[in-house]
Amino acid sequence: MCKELRTKVLRLLPQTLNGPILQRHESHADGADVLGQTVKALQEGHVVALPTDTIYGLACLAQNSEAVCKIYNIKGRNEQKPLAICVGEVQDIKKYCKVQVDEELLQDLLPGPVTLVFERTDLLNRDLNPFTSLVGVRIPDHPFMRRLCQMCGEPLALTSANISSQNSTVAVHEFKELWPKLAVVVDGGPIGDQSRLGSTVVDLSTRGKCRIIRPGCALPSTLDVLQHKYGLSAVTLGE
Repeated sequence: MCKELRTKVLRLLPQTLNGPILQRHESHADGADVLGQTVKALQEGHVVALPTDTIYGLACLAQNSEAVCKIYNIKGRNEQKPLAICVGEVQDIKKYCKVQVDEELLQDLLPGPVTLVFERTDLLNRDLNPFTSLVGVRIPDHPFMRRLCQMCGEPLALTSANISSQNSTVAVHEFKELWPKLAVVVDGGPIGDQSRLGSTVVDLSTRGKCRIIRPGCALPSTLDVLQHKYGLSAVTLGE
């Protein structure tokens, strides 16, 4: 059972040239304060809800085993289904993944609506996806998410903000039944891509090949980069 929290709902206002402005629903708070509150909740082992460039997500610190367990309980998620990690910068990927591709390829795809799957390094929490040697990594094209990862200084475990088997969400009211189990809900407004498909997931753990695990919302543009620019051979899941 997840203990009910006094959930803080924080509203993400439109971006400025210097990044997003954030404001609490209950009272005014500047952007640094809201980012600070979200980081504090994560560091205390809580789960938070956040907007990404595709759908809303649930996140916790990937290196915190108890927090990872909370995400599974909140979603009712099968424990044999992996969680992705989210980092703030391309160079951070190599800390947690054994990268088999050129950094230029990573720069071409990230930040963006793509999850890249690699062999994990020993630095990543062993209790995160202990049933597989692989891990998916994301850098959402969303300033708030990137700043949050940078401030945390470690990866976030990330999954969609919905009860398992239900539709992905593109507005915070769509997962309101989960709010009592979350420390912070960051309301970024409706997400522009209404497809609800989530990110395109590609396994790049085998040199020279790319395996499509989930088509997601960016398959054509992703394949264009992987196949036409870098000459990788594409296969679909099950091949």
